[in-house]
Amino acid sequence: MKITSHSLIWVCLLFGCLGYAQDTEGGHEQWEYALEDTGDVLQMALPLSAGIMTLLHKDYQGTKKLAFSYATTMALTYSLKKLTKKKRPEGRELYDSFPSGHTSSAFSGASFIQRRYGNKYGIPAYILATIVAVSRTEAPDGYHDFWDVSAGALIGIGSTYLFTKPYVNNTMNLGFSSGRDYYTLSFTYSF
Repeated sequence: MKITSHSLIWVCLLFGCLGYAQDTEGGHEQWEYALEDTGDVLQMALPLSAGIMTLLHKDYQGTKKLAFSYATTMALTYSLKKLTKKKRPEGRELYDSFPSGHTSSAFSGASFIQRRYGNKYGIPAYILATIVAVSRTEAPDGYHDFWDVSAGALIGIGSTYLFTKPYVNNTMNLGFSSGRDYYTLSFTYSF
């Protein structure tokens, strides 16, 4: 089964738009709620898509690397939230704004996809992760500011690059050729 970047985008957008029909009380427009719901779904859809890609490629080392990088991302994110105690910009008395957990989760998944499987899949994944970051600042309540989402993105990307290397499909080839007075047997292993 071959997964394409286009199908990944459509699946994520489909699930992200399922929550589009929300109430618009409080003077907010419908698109703001759709953006918020899309960000809520994509923050988990991107790391989940990365995990599915490792299974489709039978890349079990990648599965392990994703688990380490994602766990590191979330541990750093929630530790920093407790240490910094930055107040949320929307006015509630919550002190867990820095860094954005949604953004760090999304960028962890997107950067893993890009780092492990290349730009063909990575660029669409980064676009979707950027939508998550925008959803955290531009949604009806504006849960985060620029610094919160920037830090979340850096944590997600940094944790991935700490653990993940590009995927190389190890292949073995056995070749045989013959000529008038010779026979050649060759063996190559790419890693």
